[in-house]
Amino acid sequence: MKYLLFIPLIIMLATAQLTTSCENHKAFMGDEISSCEKCHTDYALLQKVFSPDTEPPASGCGGDAPYYEPYDRVYMGGEGFEDYRKSGHYEIGCAGCHFGNDKSDDKNTAHSGDFVSHPSGEADKTCGICHEDITAKFASSIHNGMGQMRKVAIRSGYNGYEDFSKLPAHQIEGYSKNCATCHGTCGNCHVVRPKIGGGGLANGHMFNKEPDMVGVCVSCHSSRGGHAFMGVASGTVPDVHLSKAGMKCTDCHDGAELHGSGETVSQRYAYKSLPECGECHTGMANKNTYHSVHITSFDCQVCHSQNYNNCGSCHVHGAGARIPAYMDFKIAKNPIPDIKPGFRLSLVRRTLAAPDNWKEYGVPQYSNFSALPTFNYATPHNILRWTDRTKTDGSCSKNCHIRNDAGVLKNKNLYLFEENLNSWELTATKGITVDGTLPASWFTTK
Repeated sequence: MKYLLFIPLIIMLATAQLTTSCENHKAFMGDEISSCEKCHTDYALLQKVFSPDTEPPASGCGGDAPYYEPYDRVYMGGEGFEDYRKSGHYEIGCAGCHFGNDKSDDKNTAHSGDFVSHPSGEADKTCGICHEDITAKFASSIHNGMGQMRKVAIRSGYNGYEDFSKLPAHQIEGYSKNCATCHGTCGNCHVVRPKIGGGGLANGHMFNKEPDMVGVCVSCHSSRGGHAFMGVASGTVPDVHLSKAGMKCTDCHDGAELHGSGETVSQRYAYKSLPECGECHTGMANKNTYHSVHITSFDCQVCHSQNYNNCGSCHVHGAGARIPAYMDFKIAKNPIPDIKPGFRLSLVRRTLAAPDNWKEYGVPQYSNFSALPTFNYATPHNILRWTDRTKTDGSCSKNCHIRNDAGVLKNKNLYLFEENLNSWELTATKGITVDGTLPASWFTTK
């Protein structure tokens, strides 16, 4: 009987332990944190004890990252620090996430043992204690590089994302040093700048629930997303969603999408939580003649996108891209009809893939390069109501359809043909070119 009396108590203790796991993560505020805070809010001291960089700044599609001195990257006393001191994350204490020794003001001692400079790189041990649901799903998030790793693995002869770890260690090292400058961790969006944004604390160590659009989103999504949306790209103007409605990235792309849903999908367009134009723009099918005729033929961007940036071949630690990035507009056969079954044609964007992407990391050639096209399904974020294609005189043929004008094929430049491909792209990509699929009448002199 006496043992039965302990059962309710055990249940109560177990329940309390589960419901207070996050609270237990918080440290007792007192002298324990003073040494960390004392150093990291003393700018002059940080200038004396900092460790110089051993690697050059990150670089990527948008160019070289802005440079911040090592002591600037770890200085907490700037703007945002007082907000951080009032936050729940501050109550956790420095060692609650960074581990190490928070009772010493000696740099080497404080940063000894199990010290971690970027805790979200080990999110299951840090962020996951309070945000378990998010961190568990983030492992397969596109922001964690799942889609990019999948393609590298497939072109290397493996099945997909789940096999990325089977790649040669040196190739994975190359991915981490180059591709992962954007694809990163929780902290890259919510605490520090992404590597390609210069790295370091962005707002006095304040945890920002909604990432700064320019400082975070556009830092990574520069050449193919942010610059298009903001009208920075050559010959373009800002997306109408920005210029007319003042919208920002998170107005369409919410946390459920950005953090991941926990599902490991074949590629990013397969996510169920992606935003769709029709969620806001209802009744479009019968809005006008052009919509009613083409609504099931191709996606909205085919008519409403401006020219957009295309990659050349990736310069993974090499001497530069084989094909410099360039502005273009190409319509091809839908490369992902299984995922986007409603469209026969779509916009496509040349990717950074080349057979010898990893030659600087011990892989002279991809073993299965042609497994994927070198042009991807594209949804440029540079939408306008009136574009070169929607400004018609009542006939699509003038601005969209190919037409033979005294032997000159007008508008042919809008479409992807085999002749637009490099020799090393043919096998991989000819399946989505429009050769032989467009109406024969388009090529006949009228």
